[in-house]
Amino acid sequence: MTPLQIIGLIAIYFIVLIAISYFTGKEDSNDAFFKANKSAPWYLVAFGMIGASLSGVTFISVPGAVEANQFGYFQIVLGYFVGYLVIAYVLLPIYYKLNLTSIYTYLNERFGNTSYKTGAIAFLISRVVGASFRLFLVAKVLQLLVFDPLEIPFTITVLITIGLIWLYTFKGGIKTIIFTDTLQTLFMLISVVVTIVFLANALDLNSFSQVYTTVSESDMSKIFFFEDHNNPQFFIKSFLAGMFITITMTGLDQDMMQKNLTCKNLKEAQKNMISFSFILVFVNLLFLALGLLLTVYASQNGITATKDDLFPTIAMLPEIGVVTSAFFLLGLIAAAYSSADSALASLTTSFCIDIIDIETKEEQKRKRIRKQTHIGFSVLLALVIIAFNFIFTDVSVIWELFKAAGYTYGPLLGLFAFGIFTKKHIKDKWVWVIALIAPIVSYILNANSEMLFNGYKIGFEILIVNGLFTFIGLLLIGQKKQSPIDITPN
Repeated sequence: MTPLQIIGLIAIYFIVLIAISYFTGKEDSNDAFFKANKSAPWYLVAFGMIGASLSGVTFISVPGAVEANQFGYFQIVLGYFVGYLVIAYVLLPIYYKLNLTSIYTYLNERFGNTSYKTGAIAFLISRVVGASFRLFLVAKVLQLLVFDPLEIPFTITVLITIGLIWLYTFKGGIKTIIFTDTLQTLFMLISVVVTIVFLANALDLNSFSQVYTTVSESDMSKIFFFEDHNNPQFFIKSFLAGMFITITMTGLDQDMMQKNLTCKNLKEAQKNMISFSFILVFVNLLFLALGLLLTVYASQNGITATKDDLFPTIAMLPEIGVVTSAFFLLGLIAAAYSSADSALASLTTSFCIDIIDIETKEEQKRKRIRKQTHIGFSVLLALVIIAFNFIFTDVSVIWELFKAAGYTYGPLLGLFAFGIFTKKHIKDKWVWVIALIAPIVSYILNANSEMLFNGYKIGFEILIVNGLFTFIGLLLIGQKKQSPIDITPN
């Protein structure tokens, strides 16, 4: 596809999203923007969350990492599944019992205002970093395919990317996103299936059984790693990391939980979470199979692209055909924007409710404050993505994303775990100190882990370590006074 054809495809795609925004954003109220009036069908939420959870990072990085890491990522996915069960039956009952809009209000009820603000700020940092990683990857691909040939700078690419997200979310917020995510998830899944079909034909695999045999008998399809506990892919490390990544990056994340809290009641929210978790396991396995076929195809055709460049390079080859290339681009854009648009809405929600207490402001000012905040976070995301272009060069982005999550989400994990599993009260004014020290100590420990632990290298489990340090810190500032209200699940 030529750059102009790609631009035309993107333009049509966003016309559709803006049309959806027009019909779903007619009620330009804060209640619709933040909570979709708590009327979203659970099945739409569940389907749309697939795209939001996978994002452009999974779309590009998971297939690209198969050559180096085999199917080891699936160990993390199995941990995801258990994490979703914890969310459905531990966290969601608390959120619905307290009728929350922002999940960090729980920390205010449990501990006090400092804990509340600390949790919200930890989320804001985490989500800005995470959303920027995801959009950075897609912006790089669009730069390579479209804007470099047109001699348009990367900065302009980023500004266009963020501007388009703002354009279709600035009125309807989460109410619009529930519907756009459904469409985007559909495009993403179709893209993966179409690409697998093309690769199967190109590799003379004429039936599903032949594809299955090729994948299952390949050395790259190894899933479980039990041999070396020092290996970052060691099963127990990967499984626990996946479980806690899900609990934190979904269950303690305003972005993902905001969608769940738009369901009519707890029962529908739980149906959404369980059905979504089963589908997500299958979809991730599909991405890994795609990565294996891409790697085999590259090897047989002398293609040297690796890691995050593998899928885009093959998908845009002339012999792939315009249809397959078009579906790849639709899938990539859909995966990226289904994550980024909800991130922008959740950042706006958390900042408005948790940081500036928008509900205490005069009625006529609330909508204006929300819109100003929305614009502010759009600008911030753009600046961070541009900065990433100078920081990250030869990396597989999904692994960098998980590393960052280990440090930014750790304090949230410790805070919520302490609140749910103990009845102790704490000296609230010192919580921010603990939330600052825990990631620093975790980083120092991680940097020196091989020396301290006889060759053992800490991997994604740094998230658990970070949460544990936060938990211990909260014990140290504990006091005998009990929590004033009952906020345990029913």
